[in-house]
Amino acid sequence: MMTASSRMVTPCEPHGFRPVGFFFGLDYMVRDRVISLIDGFNLYHAIARLKQLPLEWLDLQALSRLFIGSQSEELTQVFYFSTLAIHTSEATQKRQTAYFTALKLNGVNLILGQFKKKDRYCPKCASYWTGYEEKETDVNIALTLLELSFQNAFDRALLVSNDSDLAPAVRKVLGRFPDKRITIVAPPLSRQCNELIQAASDKSRIHPDHLKKCLLPEKLQDKLGRISIARPREYSPLN
Repeated sequence: MMTASSRMVTPCEPHGFRPVGFFFGLDYMVRDRVISLIDGFNLYHAIARLKQLPLEWLDLQALSRLFIGSQSEELTQVFYFSTLAIHTSEATQKRQTAYFTALKLNGVNLILGQFKKKDRYCPKCASYWTGYEEKETDVNIALTLLELSFQNAFDRALLVSNDSDLAPAVRKVLGRFPDKRITIVAPPLSRQCNELIQAASDKSRIHPDHLKKCLLPEKLQDKLGRISIARPREYSPLN
């Protein structure tokens, strides 16, 4: 668990090798395995506040690598948890679908929840309307973190979120597997969630400059060239 003596981890800070053996008279090391779990809408809303649409065409692999030790760790898996916003405009849905496709072509594991309709009422104006709530994302993140912990699939996990609902899962994992580490990575210009930080091993933060360094290319395609996706016009970098 994170204590008062814990410190913030900065991007690219080394975290140390694990010695694993002796080969031809030389010690050799294996790098720690790092996974990245990204709360999609938590990160999206933070980026949206920057009011720079091109930053939404974000390379999550590259972004995650900014927060690992370049020599001592390796990024093994990236998971993106989100939901197709079916209640938004057709143009917005097309951009979101294009981004989902780009992420998958770039090797990101996409895990989707759903939006559910919810009737709402305003007592002041006595009006009713239909709202939408994102469902399943927190549960999907927690279950994935727990499952990968029991599979011993990582040594350190990056958790990009500031949602306090994830704190119980973080506590459970670190209580059951004290040799593992979980780093809370706060989205840009967002408050850091004290409950999450107290549950985790350490913390870090995404800055706007990190986003600018980690944009996807204009076009992506699979290894066979059968599936490709072009960057939506709205995401074109501003010169």
